[in-house]
Amino acid sequence: MATVLICRRFPRLSRVTAFSTTAKCKAESGSGKSKQKKEENPETANTRTESVATIQLLNPLDYRVLYNPSAYAKSRAASQQHAARNSGHALGDTSTSPGAVQVQHTFGTASSQALPPLRNALPKPKSKPLLEQTISARLSAAQTKEEAEDEKTETHDSKEDPRVFQKGRPEYRSLSYDKFEPIETLSLEEGDSILHSVAVCKGSQSPGTITDYFRKLSRLPAEQHAALVSEPRFNALCRCAVKNMGSFSTSDLIDILKACIRLVVPPTHPLLNACENEFCRRVWDMNLDQLLLVADCWRCLERSVPSYLSILFSYANMHWKDLALPQFVQLVYIIGEGRRSPADLTQKVESMILKYLDSFTLEEVGAICLGLFKSLSGISDHVMRKIADRVSLQMEDMSTYALVNVLKMLRYARMDHLPLLKELGKVIPARIPAINIQGIMHITLTCSSLHYFDEGVMAAVAMSLPSKVTYCRSKDAAKFLWSFGCLDYEPPNEEEFYSSLIEQMHRKLHEFGKFPEHLLTGLLGLAFVKRFPEELIDYALRDEFVQKTRGSKYELKKDLFTLGKSVEIECPSYQGSRLPPQLYQEVTEMVLNFAEQEIYVRPEIVEATSLLESMLGGPEYVKSHMILPHTRSSDLEVHLAMDGHPIPFNLKDRIVDKKLKDIGVSLTDDLMTQLIKGRSNSQFPVEVENEARTPGQERGEEARAPRAGDRAALSGGALIADARLQVEPKLGHGLEAPPPLTLNRQPRGVKLAIQVSNRNHYCYCSKRLLGLHCLKRRQLQQLGYVVVELPFWEWFPLLKRTRSEKLSYLHYKVFNPALLSGAS
Repeated sequence: MATVLICRRFPRLSRVTAFSTTAKCKAESGSGKSKQKKEENPETANTRTESVATIQLLNPLDYRVLYNPSAYAKSRAASQQHAARNSGHALGDTSTSPGAVQVQHTFGTASSQALPPLRNALPKPKSKPLLEQTISARLSAAQTKEEAEDEKTETHDSKEDPRVFQKGRPEYRSLSYDKFEPIETLSLEEGDSILHSVAVCKGSQSPGTITDYFRKLSRLPAEQHAALVSEPRFNALCRCAVKNMGSFSTSDLIDILKACIRLVVPPTHPLLNACENEFCRRVWDMNLDQLLLVADCWRCLERSVPSYLSILFSYANMHWKDLALPQFVQLVYIIGEGRRSPADLTQKVESMILKYLDSFTLEEVGAICLGLFKSLSGISDHVMRKIADRVSLQMEDMSTYALVNVLKMLRYARMDHLPLLKELGKVIPARIPAINIQGIMHITLTCSSLHYFDEGVMAAVAMSLPSKVTYCRSKDAAKFLWSFGCLDYEPPNEEEFYSSLIEQMHRKLHEFGKFPEHLLTGLLGLAFVKRFPEELIDYALRDEFVQKTRGSKYELKKDLFTLGKSVEIECPSYQGSRLPPQLYQEVTEMVLNFAEQEIYVRPEIVEATSLLESMLGGPEYVKSHMILPHTRSSDLEVHLAMDGHPIPFNLKDRIVDKKLKDIGVSLTDDLMTQLIKGRSNSQFPVEVENEARTPGQERGEEARAPRAGDRAALSGGALIADARLQVEPKLGHGLEAPPPLTLNRQPRGVKLAIQVSNRNHYCYCSKRLLGLHCLKRRQLQQLGYVVVELPFWEWFPLLKRTRSEKLSYLHYKVFNPALLSGAS
C-alpha cells in the first residue's frame, strides 16, 4: 500500500520497481550527460530494499546527482515554497530523462499533511556503512555546489544588471557611480572619533570638514551602516550639512551623495531632500558629466527625482550636438530608469542612434533598447530595423542579457525582423538552461507577441522550465502559459510542463488579488490549448475577483468574457462560479459595436458577403456576424439542407427592411378596392411576398436563373447559384401576416461558419493557426457548426480577379460534397 501511495504522490517514482535492474546501467553509462536538472535526495535512495540500497554503493565518480533548488536561498519564504511544492498534488509528470535516476525531495511537516514523508513510509536500514556515509556526504556537497550555481544564475539584480554596459568603457567612470570601486575600510575607533568630534563641535565644522566626515564614515564596515544611519550623532552631521548646503562645492556635494549610497541612506531622508533642491538650483552651472553622474546617484539611492530629470533633459536638449557616445548611452539609461520619455528628445535620440550605431558595443546596444523600452519611447521602424540588422549579424557574440533587452524593444515596436528571429532560433536554444527565468519569459513572450513560432526555441524553454518553475513570479507563469497557448504549442513534455505551471499558479494565488490580469492571462493561455483548471477558474469567476479586475489599469472585461463563455461551451460539467448575465450583455454590446465599425466593413469580408448573397439567393441566406462574440472575430453563417440547397434563415431583419421600403404606398382607389374586397386586381411585388415565407414554404420551389456572368462562373456546378427563389403570391392573401420566423421549422441540414481569415490569425510566415482561433473553431464545431475557411493566401489574391472566378471559388467552398457527407 505504501508503494502505491508513493507512486501517486511522486509521479517520477512510477518506475521504482525497475531501480534494482536499471540503476547500475544508468550510472555506468554516464548520467551526467543529461543537461536537464532533476531532483535527487541521497537519503531516500536507501529506504526500501537491499537492491535499492546498492545504488549508494556505486562508484561516486561515475554517478552524478542532478539537483534542482526550489527557490531563492535569500528569500524568507523559500522553505515554505519548497515544502508547498512537494506537498501539492501530483499532476501527471510522465517525462523521464534517460540519463538520470529521478527521485523527488520531501520536506518535513508540509509534506506530511498530504502524505507521510518517504523516509517514514518505508522501513529504515539498521545501520549506515561508513562508505555510504562518505558517498552521501559527497553527494550532499555536490548538491550544495549545484544549488549555489543555480541560485547565482536565477538571481536578477534589477539595479546592477542594467549597468553592465558601464564596464565597457573607462569614460563611464566619470558618468556613473561604481559600487564595486575598492575603498579602504575605516576602523570602528576612527568612526567613533569622528562622531565624537561632531558632537563636540555642534555644527561649527567647515563644509570641507563635513564632506570629509561623510567620506570617511561611508568606509565603515557594511554591517555597521544601519546602526550609523540611526545614530543621533550622524543625524547631527546631516543637519549640519543641510545648514551649509549652499556652501559646498559641486564636487563636495557629489561626494556626499556617494557616501549616502554606500551607507544606504533611505531615499526620503531630509538630507537627500536638501541635496535634490540644491542640485536643481545648480544644474545650469554644472557640466554634462556631473549632471549625468548625479542622476546616476539618484538611481542608486532609489530616489525619484522628476524635477531634476526634467531640468537635465532640457539641458541635454540644448547641448545635444555636444553629446559624446558614452554620454548619450548614459543619458538613454537615465531616461529608462526614470520611466520617462521626453517628447522633444525622441527625434534626436533616433538620430544619435543612427550616428553611433556601428560604434556601440553590443552591451550598449542592449542598454539603449532597455532604456527605450522602460520609458515606453516610440521608435521608428527604420531605426529599429537598423538595430535588428546589426544584432542579427553579431548575436553569437552578444550577452544574453543584452539580447533579451533588444527582444523587449523588438516586441514593443512590433517589428517582424525575420533574419533576427531566425538567428535567435540558432543561438538561443543552447543558452536556455543557463538563462534566468525572467530572461526565458521575455524570450518566449517576444516570440508569441510577434506570432513567431520556432519549435527549437519553444521546446528548449519547455524542457528547462519545470526544474525552474518555483522561481516564476505570477507574471512569469502567466506569460509562459499565454505564450505557449497563443502559439498553440504543446511540447513533448506537455504534461510535466503544464502541470508544473498550473501548480505554480496555485502557489501564487495570493498575488492575483493585486495583479488580476496575470491570472486571466494564464487561464486564457490554458483555454487556447483546451486546459481548464477548475479551481483557478472558479476563483477567477467569483464576484470578489471580478470586482478586483475593475481596479486594474487594464481593461479585463473582454478577457473575463472569453474565459466565461469558453468554460460554458467546453466544460458542461463545470459547477463553479459563473459571471453575471449583465456583464455578458455589457461586453457583448461592446464587442458587437466594435465589430460593426472595424470588422464587418473590411473589404475582404464585404466582398465575400456580397458574393455569397448573390450566389445563394439573397441576404436571407447569409448572415455576417459574430457567432461567438467572445472570440472577437466575425463569421459568415450559411445554412444548407441535406440535399445541398441553401436554406434562408436570416429573415427577421430583411422583413423589417422590406416593410419599411415597400409597404409605404399611396392610398389609391385601386388599393382601397383591394382592401375592401380582399382580392387583388393586380399582383403585389413578388419579393415582398417572398420575404414573408418560411424556409419550409421556400423549399422545392423554382429558382430564378443567375445573371450571365454568374452562370458562366458556375456552369456545371452541383447547384444553381444566385438562387433567389421566386413564388407566385396567393390570390387574396397579399397582406396577410407572415407565419412565425423560427428556425425550428427548417429542415435538418448543415450550418456553415465561413471564416474569412487574415494574416493575424496565423503565426508569422506560416499556416499555423494561433491559439485564439483554434479555440474559436473548436467551439464552433462543438456547437454543431461546420467550419469552412477562406484562407487569406487564397482569398486575398482572388479579390483582384474577375467576379466569375470569385464566384466559382466560393461555390467550390460552400457546396463541397464532403461537408454534407460529414454532417450525415
